[in-house]
Amino acid sequence: MTFPLISWDAEGVQAWASVAPKEGAVLVHSLRGFIDAGKAGALVAQQILDAGEAQRVATFDIDQLLDYRSRRPEMTFSVNEWTDYDEPHLYLDLVHDKESTPFLLLHGFEPDIRWEQYIRTVKEIVTRTGVGLTLGAYGIPMAAPHTRPLTATVHGTPQDLLPDAPTFFGTVNVPASAQNLMEYRFAQWDLPAVNIAVHVPHYLAQSSYPQAAERAIQGIEDISGLLIDTSGLDEEAEKADEEIARQTAESDEVQALVAGLERQYDAYMESRDEGLDISGPLPSADELGAEFERFLQQQRGDTPPHA
Repeated sequence: MTFPLISWDAEGVQAWASVAPKEGAVLVHSLRGFIDAGKAGALVAQQILDAGEAQRVATFDIDQLLDYRSRRPEMTFSVNEWTDYDEPHLYLDLVHDKESTPFLLLHGFEPDIRWEQYIRTVKEIVTRTGVGLTLGAYGIPMAAPHTRPLTATVHGTPQDLLPDAPTFFGTVNVPASAQNLMEYRFAQWDLPAVNIAVHVPHYLAQSSYPQAAERAIQGIEDISGLLIDTSGLDEEAEKADEEIARQTAESDEVQALVAGLERQYDAYMESRDEGLDISGPLPSADELGAEFERFLQQQRGDTPPHA
């Protein structure tokens, strides 16, 4: 027997219906569990939740979507008892931006299984709530230095929603995610869906990098017109800068790595600005795919991280 994946909160549904924009309603989504270098997407979701009171609109039955043996939630044991549990969840909340514009936030654990049913359920959410645009944000590891402006790849459909900016990618094959498969399915259903993939320096991919979340929020604002409070990220970004500077100063190896990436980045940008062939010197599609795979291995603990 197949059970519904989602349960609706009557008060939350009514609250959304009373404030939902007549057109242009937005759903922002961020899922934990697959690819999110620098914790960019997770920090975006947390910042939105911390900025104001969220109201629950719907809850997914996470037991139907997780493989607990392949991705075990953490528990805390203290002295002689269990004191905490990182409760798996997947929620749809009503939230507001700085100007009190309402929008929806889908956040929690990425499904391990039943992706197609999950995506059809999100389609049901979009249809039922009158959402006109879904927006996701996450980080991907990139051979770029932290000393240069963060860039991002904005992808999705329809194409006129995307910024008119050069892409860093040609064609590359990478493992699928529920988030990107949803974008793909939405395109087939003629539903607008866009994702902002922030290019996080690969040597920072395993760390929390608030600057990546700020760059992701900038992309969300540019496309949606929302204004999201980032004040909570500003102080964390300053602390991250200080810690990165300290660790860099203490390691000749890291300094050499960063200097090499700076030369590579600057040469690429100069060639692009001059309209020259920019097939290099940034990594090829195969190299980017390998970097992606390496990041996933680090997530599983199979290989040591970069310097």
